[in-house]
Parts: sequence; structure tokens; C-alpha cells
Amino acid sequence: MGWDDNGLPTERRVQNYFGVTCDPSLAYVAGFQPPFRGDPPKDHKAVPVSRPNFIELCDELTAQDEKVFEDLFRRLGLSVDWSLLYTTISEHARRTSQRAFLDNLARGEAYTQEAPTLWDVDFRTAVAQAELEDRERPGAYHAVAFHGPSGSANPSGDVVIETTRPELIPACVGLVAHPDDARYQPLFGKTVRSPLFDVEVGVYPHPLAQPEKGTGIAMICTFGDLTDVVWWREFNLPTRAIIGRDGRIIAEPPATIVGETGRAHYATLAGKSAKQAQTAIVELLRTSGDLKGEPRTITHPVKFYEKGDRPLEIVTSRQWYIRNGGRDESLRNALLARGEEMVWHPDHMRHRYSNWVQGLNGDWLVSRQRYFGVPIPVWYRVDADGQPDYDSPLVPSADRLPIDPSTDVPDGFTAAQRNVTGGFVGDPDVMDTWATSSLTPQIASHWADGDELFARVFPMDMRPQGHDIIRTWLFSTMVRSHFAHGGIPWKRAALSGWILDPDRKKMSKSKGNVVTPIDLFDKYGSDAVRYWAASARPGVDTAFSEDQMKVGGKLATKLLNVTKFVLTFECDEDGNAGTQLGTSADERISQPLDRAMLARLAAVVADATAAFDELDYARALERTESFFWWFCDDYVELVKTRAYGKVGADGAPAKFADCSPDEVSVRRALHRALSVVQRLFAPHMPFCTDEVWSWWQSGSVHRATWPTNDATKHPTNDSSLGTASSDSDTELLLDTASAVLSEIRRTKTEAKVSQRAKVSAVIVSCDSARSAAVREAQSDLVKAGSVTEFSVIDGAELSVSVTLAPAT
Repeated sequence: MGWDDNGLPTERRVQNYFGVTCDPSLAYVAGFQPPFRGDPPKDHKAVPVSRPNFIELCDELTAQDEKVFEDLFRRLGLSVDWSLLYTTISEHARRTSQRAFLDNLARGEAYTQEAPTLWDVDFRTAVAQAELEDRERPGAYHAVAFHGPSGSANPSGDVVIETTRPELIPACVGLVAHPDDARYQPLFGKTVRSPLFDVEVGVYPHPLAQPEKGTGIAMICTFGDLTDVVWWREFNLPTRAIIGRDGRIIAEPPATIVGETGRAHYATLAGKSAKQAQTAIVELLRTSGDLKGEPRTITHPVKFYEKGDRPLEIVTSRQWYIRNGGRDESLRNALLARGEEMVWHPDHMRHRYSNWVQGLNGDWLVSRQRYFGVPIPVWYRVDADGQPDYDSPLVPSADRLPIDPSTDVPDGFTAAQRNVTGGFVGDPDVMDTWATSSLTPQIASHWADGDELFARVFPMDMRPQGHDIIRTWLFSTMVRSHFAHGGIPWKRAALSGWILDPDRKKMSKSKGNVVTPIDLFDKYGSDAVRYWAASARPGVDTAFSEDQMKVGGKLATKLLNVTKFVLTFECDEDGNAGTQLGTSADERISQPLDRAMLARLAAVVADATAAFDELDYARALERTESFFWWFCDDYVELVKTRAYGKVGADGAPAKFADCSPDEVSVRRALHRALSVVQRLFAPHMPFCTDEVWSWWQSGSVHRATWPTNDATKHPTNDSSLGTASSDSDTELLLDTASAVLSEIRRTKTEAKVSQRAKVSAVIVSCDSARSAAVREAQSDLVKAGSVTEFSVIDGAELSVSVTLAPAT
């Protein structure tokens, strides 16, 4: 078990819990005590602390949280070897992560560059493509006039664009339209001037422009969205950035805004958030007459960081990347082929993987401008101009790992040379949490330590995970394994779905629709919660349902009760209640109904085993549960009188030595079935099965052998033994017996009499095949239904006539 404990969510929780914020410029304070330990007042101003102090607080709180999670998982009954616990911020995990990164760097798979980057303005960090999500947000199209050249298609010389982000007009570096759009073909190669700022920009043709969107011609800004980046790069346009890393308009206007009027307009926007700047520039455009009509309101998808609160911006920054096939077709094809080497459960999930790989438009951005994470393990020489030499990073030797460049010194330098000309500077960033989580197979198997465990377990057998992180955790792990080991990290992937609220929406903390698991354990018990969870098909989203948990609770209670019932009967000469019952076939189970029941159970064992082999735990539960309710409601009710035998004066069941062969048969069949059913249910309901197993067996049910068909069958196929001679005969016997018993019960229920009420006569009409089946179950039917006269007559269809005895 590993805890993924570093990353942005942890930092935010630490800030909110302790009432602090990280300021890397501050010095470490030994013995620092935070102002709060949980629930600071809303008006509290966060206290700035050094990065080492902040990391100490992160370590403290994550240790507390992980203990809570461990207690929760233990109560849930997860099969975990807790002695092998690791965390992604531990020294071992940091060493593994940094070694793998340096290996990527040495092989040319990791590189750094300054480029337009998706940026979260609240967390103030770059984010990767895999961490994006679209959210529907209200917006508006603003029709804005650019002033065109004389002789253009528009008599006024204006070119009207429609934009949802008019605040980016100062960052405009061109207009773009589709090459085949006749309306704008005369403008290609010409220039227009921007409203308010009077900056000359070119007009360009590009196939990504959408003629049907807005007016068919759009701004190219640096940068409004990822398509702007494509156009900027392909047309080799200048950069006119106006939004800072805090999400506000920077103070200094682009150098191309030279007129006093334009600079005054820009000053109106400077310092404002993007939203505030939009409101301000719309008023300026309205006043200047460049806003054509009023804004047209829309709802449209906007890019967000999956954990962020405000829309992403695109800023230029230096970041580290690992190649992932987004810009390399041969690597992309190799990673697609890796996906085909793996077995997917369910199989259709492989398409999510391939669709994601095929849709990548850039390499994996792995650096983050945060604090609680695995540091990028490099330094840079500082040149004569005081600038870092990013082209030749300084790297530590493997035996020094893990290192922190903000406190550690590269070989050949002293601490006094930090941040000075001719000295060095440490890389200030940490790795994306997925950069470490992508190495969980290597962390768990101690790859970086040269442990022989790695050779024995890698590639792993299976990765269980949610389908929503195929694009992140699964794919990133595949990338690292492909580069480091030339193969897949595991043979199979088992994908689970989301938990949805009653309105079929994904449960998440941000939406406020989550349910605390511990409360459910207290209310229904762990087995009931596991039952509900296991009822969901692999890879399928399932709705939260307390009703299902109630069913699981009833199932556990029924298993307890039927176990108590079965264990009242001795089943061998020593008076045991099945303690010594073996797993081989039992010749003393001779009665056809008993053998038929075990034959049906054998089919359930085969189906459940096959389902588990295919990781379909829901189908295994469904088959076992279906048999179990039939076993309790029909079979046990049919045979209980026979199982009791000749009841003593005290009402106790007969001793085994006094039982007839038919009574021995049913007792041993009951015990055999109970043993098998308890083991079949054990993976789904581990607590109640372990409890009932302990009542009559030694050790834990979870250390018992898995049931096999041989444990449920009679040792011979002799047809004279009755309906257990074939599957069809088995089902005919059991279904017919159940149907007759059901009709007897129904009649008593409708008459509002006790199920123990006497029945004067039962007449069963059926064909010859069913007639033989009825006669084999007749003795048990008579006893179960308290029937005086029981007869079978010929008929085309099965029908049952029940006559109740007169009330006395």
C-alpha cells in the first residue's frame, strides 16, 4: 500500500489547517509552532513560513491523515501487507523518483525549455494536459471592429471579429481566417489595426480557423487558448504577454503600444484580474464605438485545472518535460503498442487509453512551481551575466540521492557560491505528483535500491485503479516503464468506475455531495458497504445506494443464521459439526435432492471462479448470492425436517448414530454447501464469513483453500443415483421441487394461515420427466409442507393443486 501524499491538494489542506503560507525567501525557524491546528477563523491572515518549515507541517499533517486512512482501510478489510507501506514523499520514493528522472535526462527523454504553458493563477503553477477539465461557464461574444485597409471588402474598412476575451486585445498579434473563406481571402497578407491601442497586426489563413464560428475571423493573442499557441508558433509571431502569473494584467504595456491614447487605455486595465479587465475594456470599446452591438451571452466550455477554482491562463515559463509521444509519432506508436500488450478489464477501456495517446498535442510537463514535492534534482551554473546556464544542468551522483537543490550543493562548489556569478543556482521546482506516482511499481519493488524483489515481481501482475486516471496514472506509468525497462509495468489493468450521487453526478468534495465512509461502516457494517461496492460492474459508474447496503446487511445476517442452523446437526460418527469435513467427494451424500443441490453449487463454483479469474467480482457475487438465497429459501426449507431426524423429547436433533442414510446424506450435504458458500462469500464479506467459519473450522476462512467442483460432487456418475447424473436432470429436479414448495407456501399465505398448517392433499400434474423429479423430492415436500396425501398425475404443463386441511 502506498500513500500519494505530495501535491497541490496537500499544500492547500496544510495552508487551511495551520493558517500558514509558504514563502521560500524566508529562513528556517527551528521549533516553529503554527498559529492554528485546525479551523483558523475566516478573517485570519495566513502567516508566511519558510519552505523547510512548510514541508515539516506537510509531513506532520499527512502522517495524521494517513493514519486515519489506514484505520479506515483496515476497517474496510483491504488485503494489504501493511509492513510494505510506502509514501510518495518518503526518502525511498524521492530517491527512486530522482534517479528515474536523471535516467530520463541522460537518455534524452527529459528536457527543459521556455514556452507557453497552461497556468493556474491561484496555485501559481504550470499544469499538464492530463490535468485539464472543461467546465461549462457563462460568457459572451463581443463583436469588435479592427480597422482595416482601404479597399477592403467592408466599405468602412473595418474587420469585425467576435471574441469571448476582449481583454486580450492588447495581446493581439494577428487575425486568422480559413483559407477557403471567400469573405477574408482579400485580406490575407494585409494588415489591420487594433481598436483602442492602434497596433498593426497581420491577417493570416489557417485551416484551424472555423468559418461558422462568430464572424469567421478570429484574433491570435498571446495567449488566449492552445490554438493561439499553434498559430503563434506556425506563423512565427511575436509574443505580447499581458497576463501575469497572478492572473492580473501586468503593469507594463507591450512595446508595440506607443500612442498616448493606447497607453492610457492600457493603464486602465493594468493590475486588474482578467474578469475585471474584461468589464473595463468593454466600456472602453463601447465608448470608442468599436463595440458593435451589445455582447451576446453564451454558455461555453472553459479550461480549468482539475483542482482549480479559476480558468487557466497561458503564460510563458521555463518548465521540464518528459517525452510522451505528443510530438513524436514513432514514440506514440510504440506506446500504443504497449497498450495492446496488456489485458484490460473491462476490455473496452483499452480504447480510452489509445484515444488519449492519439490525442496528445505535446510532451508531458512534469515540473511544478510548488513546495511539497520531489525536487527537480539539478543545479545550473550562473554565467558572467548572472544568468543560469539551462543548457548544461549540473546533476548529482546516484549515491547522493535524494537531494534538494535549494539546500544541497553540487559537487565542486561551496554553499557560498549559491546565487552568485560564477557559482550555481538550484532548480526551484518540484516534480508533478504523477512523475512519482508513475513509478509506484519501481517504488514498491525497491528498484532504485537494487533489491532482488524487483527482479521477482516486475512486471507486476495487475494495476487496480479508476477509469478517470487512465490518462494520468496508467499512461504515465506506461511511459516510464517503456523508457526504463523496455516493456509494460503490469500484465493486467483492472478499472473501476465512479461513485455517483442519486442524481447520477460524480461524487467529489468540490461539489459537496460526498458521503463519509466511516459513518456508513457505523450504520451498516463494513461487509454491507463492501457488498454494495462489489455489486458494481468493473469499469461501470454506480450510484450511491444505502438500500443496497441494507441488502448487504440482511445477507450477512442470513449467513449467520443459516450457519447456526446447519451447525446444530452432527454430521459424523464423532459427533462433529463438520469440523473434519474434507474437500473430496463424499459417498454418503446419496439422496438425489442433496446431490442435485451440490451439483448446482458446483456450477456456481465454476462460474464464480471464472468470474474472479476475469476480475469480474460483481458477477462472482451475483452468482453466489443467487444460489445462497435459493439454498436458504428453498433447499433448507425442503430438507430441514429430514435433517432433524427423529427429534428427542427435548426437541434436539437426532444423534448422528441414530440417523438413516437419507438423514446422513442431507446433513453432510448441508455442511458441505455451508463450507463452500462461506468461502465463496469471503472475498466480498470478509468479516462475517471469518466469524462464522471460526464457529466450526480452525484458522481463518481467508487462509482456507478456494472451493473446487470436486468438493461438491458425488464420486460416481452412476445414473441409478438419480437426477445428479446430468446438469439438465439436476436443474429439473431442483426447479420442480422449488415450484411445488412455492405453490404450497403461496396457498397458505393467501389463506393467512401458518406455514406449519396442515395440508390435506397436494396433486401435481406434469409430464413424465417432471414426474420422476417430483417423486425424488416427494418425501421432503411432504414433510416441508405438512402434507397428508401427495399424488402425481400426467399433464402437459406443471400445475399444483393444494388443499388445506380444515382448521381445528
